[in-house]
Amino acid sequence: MPHVFEYVLVRAVPRPDRGEFMNVGAIVYCAPLRFLRCGVAVDRDRLRALDPALDLETLDAALLSMCQACEGTGPMAGSSVGQRFRWLAAPRSTILQTSPAHTGLTEDPAAELDRLLATQVHVHRNA
Repeated sequence: MPHVFEYVLVRAVPRPDRGEFMNVGAIVYCAPLRFLRCGVAVDRDRLRALDPALDLETLDAALLSMCQACEGTGPMAGSSVGQRFRWLAAPRSTILQTSPAHTGLTEDPAAELDRLLATQVHVHRNA
């Protein structure tokens, strides 16, 4: 039986003043299954093309913090799955931002996360 799920794309925004971004991850939330998971894939060379001075260590730490919030570890450990997703999906003006939330139906939220990473995050280059 399909379940309603929500997702946001995680965007690296090296210079928020310029508004340029690159998708570096996705977060999938399925309330009926208490599922909340984050997947990331960072193309460092493409990000450096947007901003050669980008602090990749800071980006990595911010991504780690987002993934920990999904897992229920770190400062968000006491929050419910829904609270954590709403906090992660909230608008912000930092090096990491999220897209608006989207919804769908799925029987397998983990497969949806894999699909989103494959279609929205990984770069497909023609050989």
